[in-house]
Amino acid sequence: MVAEKHPSPTYFILLLITITRLISTVGKTSQWKAVLPAELAAVDEDVFNKLRGDVEALQGRASKDYGNIAREVPLAVFHPASAQDIARLIKASYKGAVPFKVAARGQGHSTRGQAMARGGVVVDMAGFRERGGGVGIRVGKMVDPSVGYFHYADVGGEQLWIDVLHATLEHGLAPLSWTDYLYLTVGGTLSNAGISGQTFRYGPQISTVREMDVITGKGEFVTCSSETNSELFHAVLGGLGQFGIITRARIALAPAPKRVKWVRLLYNDFSAFTKDQEQLISISGRKQNIALDYVEGSLLMHQGPINNWRSSFFPLADHGRIISLVTEHSVLYCLEVAKYYDGQSENNVDKELQVLLQGLNYIPGFYYEKDVSYVDFLNRVRSGELKLQSQGLWDVPHPWLNLFIPKSQIMDFDSGVFKNIILKRNITTGPVLVYPMNRNKWDNRMSASIPDEDIFYTVGFLHSSGFDNWKAYDAQNKEILQFCIDGGMKVKQYLPHYRTQEDWTKHFGPKWRTFAERKQQFDPRMILSPGQRIFNN
Repeated sequence: MVAEKHPSPTYFILLLITITRLISTVGKTSQWKAVLPAELAAVDEDVFNKLRGDVEALQGRASKDYGNIAREVPLAVFHPASAQDIARLIKASYKGAVPFKVAARGQGHSTRGQAMARGGVVVDMAGFRERGGGVGIRVGKMVDPSVGYFHYADVGGEQLWIDVLHATLEHGLAPLSWTDYLYLTVGGTLSNAGISGQTFRYGPQISTVREMDVITGKGEFVTCSSETNSELFHAVLGGLGQFGIITRARIALAPAPKRVKWVRLLYNDFSAFTKDQEQLISISGRKQNIALDYVEGSLLMHQGPINNWRSSFFPLADHGRIISLVTEHSVLYCLEVAKYYDGQSENNVDKELQVLLQGLNYIPGFYYEKDVSYVDFLNRVRSGELKLQSQGLWDVPHPWLNLFIPKSQIMDFDSGVFKNIILKRNITTGPVLVYPMNRNKWDNRMSASIPDEDIFYTVGFLHSSGFDNWKAYDAQNKEILQFCIDGGMKVKQYLPHYRTQEDWTKHFGPKWRTFAERKQQFDPRMILSPGQRIFNN
């Protein structure tokens, strides 16, 4: 007789544990579903299983950003495994009786809650990148009838620019336009514009995009370019996330330089400082090899260290005499320029740089030069970030204010803000940037809003504060904005933050009607990016 086989006691114990866990999970899911809006609770099971509603998810990075000022707790955090998952989530909202809001969050580098979704769903694009569910970074080559062959990188919207840099350099190539800080997502910077000292010559990052895959507010997956589905293409670039979530961007590439001549010059005369900047950016054609590749400016004041977190540059031996100049003039202006080179141009780079800088009216004897690798130059902020992180000074409030100011009003801004409001309040910490751009490098069909002058300035107050005193910086920002209003200055905010639709209407100016029409076309139920507060004040 064959002996009967019975399950072992261990089997029953494991089975009991499994059943208990399943019952517990089902119970939690049922309880959570009960508090969700019907439209969100009713999404298909595969999408629902990628939603998290636990305290850790809701109170973590999804409810805060780099600004550390705004805090909005979502109903759920979505962890997609593919772009199709994101489309299905948005489509469920679009088709529901009462749509729920959806915000894509990359690095959360906004400062006023722009990537948040109070009472809605935050799509965790950082986790999407970490799980490798997107298109990644792929380098290719294709023919364009207008320019011939060109190289490009197809990049997931969730990818970081620092990773794009390293991946393209493996092919001896790189994008032309950058932000000062590279640990930002491609989708995030393209939703704003993406600016830095290269913008005067190569345009903002949005000007280097050839094609995109976008998930609209209807949950539709659309490939678009300036020729195909062009209305969506131009809407999304600089569109603050209002029209779709970027899942792939095709970025134009060029041969990458190897090294950089990096120079800083000091001024005590703002008029001379701006005149020299404007002269340097007037030589800006891409085919003009003699042109500079980067032009920025900043303020030196007693409130901040001579070598701020953006980079260490001035030699320690010169700190004393620089501080003496600051004491004498209250404000100094630092002009920062760079010229790229490789093995072929190495022999001529010094001569070309001196030709470009000849006749500039900086303070004699205050010329500083470095020779660094291309990667070290582009990633120059990283070392300062790591230092601040080690000191617990990175994850603090950042009440930033970024403005575009017409050239015709920059002198008034200097006298009224730099030499009045800033000095009187005497609280500014962190860099204050000021540098010009050429309007002809921007495509007016795109959503980004800029001043209506051929040259305009970027001014960035990149404040860092304590948790107990950020409101003092906020009050200073409001005073600066009021000064601009009272003076009739036609300034535009970059990384804008407004409280009323009237202010948004003024911000976009002649573009507002098109912006609103595009919203009706691509996100008619006002689902996307509620944290911008454009259509849902």
